[in-house]
Amino acid sequence: MPVYAGIIAFRNLLFDKKILKSKQVNAKVISIGNISIGGSGKTPVVIYLTDLLKRNGINVGVLSRGYGRISNGYLLVSDGKKIFTTVDQSGDEIYHTVLDCKVPAAVSENRVNGANQLVNDTGIDTIVLDDAFQHRWIKRDLDIVVLDQRFLNDKSFFVQNLLPTGILREPYKSIRRADAVIYNRKFMEGTPFPSGLEKYVKDKKVFTGYYKAINFIDLKQKTVFNLDEFKGQKSLVVSGIAIPKSFLNILSQTNVSVTNKLIFRDHKKYSNKDVQLIRKRFYTTNSHSVVTTEKDAVKLMNFSKELDDIEIFYLKIKFVMDDEESFRNFILKN
Repeated sequence: MPVYAGIIAFRNLLFDKKILKSKQVNAKVISIGNISIGGSGKTPVVIYLTDLLKRNGINVGVLSRGYGRISNGYLLVSDGKKIFTTVDQSGDEIYHTVLDCKVPAAVSENRVNGANQLVNDTGIDTIVLDDAFQHRWIKRDLDIVVLDQRFLNDKSFFVQNLLPTGILREPYKSIRRADAVIYNRKFMEGTPFPSGLEKYVKDKKVFTGYYKAINFIDLKQKTVFNLDEFKGQKSLVVSGIAIPKSFLNILSQTNVSVTNKLIFRDHKKYSNKDVQLIRKRFYTTNSHSVVTTEKDAVKLMNFSKELDDIEIFYLKIKFVMDDEESFRNFILKN
């Protein structure tokens, strides 16, 4: 941990002193990131922000690293009308974003080159950078950090420490270089900002938001069902996200049993072996259906043929800002 902390501190110092320089691209850049590994809720916030910009007439696109993808380099995922890649080629998060927002999008490890190429390919003038708080090579107009309420309140030694001991990418003091903070309570009741951490956000714009469950959608038929239609249903819950507890909690709140579940690691790449495991568990437990997350659904769609005799539904959620008007004004005026 001391070695990692030293590397992070030295690298940030080089950027702060302008020895290492961020590069300007030919577009307005808004970065959405965090200071911990996974589970803060960046993707729903990226979708929320992108949709907000789009609804206000802004020609926006999304650029991501494409974590977990099988491709390398720059890859145009969509021009806003057509998707050019598979979920495996682009990564599940950007694919999910494109399906929801229908905007131009690309993946690239090099954000500067990727941003310039995306602008050239699609003509957008605003870029939402997904998971880019630590990627300081690209100059951004707004830097927004998403903080997960559950994470902030977890005092575990193996959480509240820098990698590799804990899950912090950077120390809390790094929040000071952000322009705004989004405090994401997900499906939980709101709690005050933890004492001892207020000093890092006292001069920042702080917004709060949460997840709202919308409905269940049939994976194959795209039929929409109300939440109450799944009450009391015995389902097999399948999840491959960073913090499945939030997903399980909201299912419980909608009276869907979560006793029968298969929990995979984050960014799970489903294989035929995994699909056979799902099939086996489904039939041996006499489940009525499979219920999964939207992030998992975009990958399980590849196995529609293998799962054609099983009803699969995903829970549609969206991020909701408590004070959307203030956030809208902040975004559009900066």
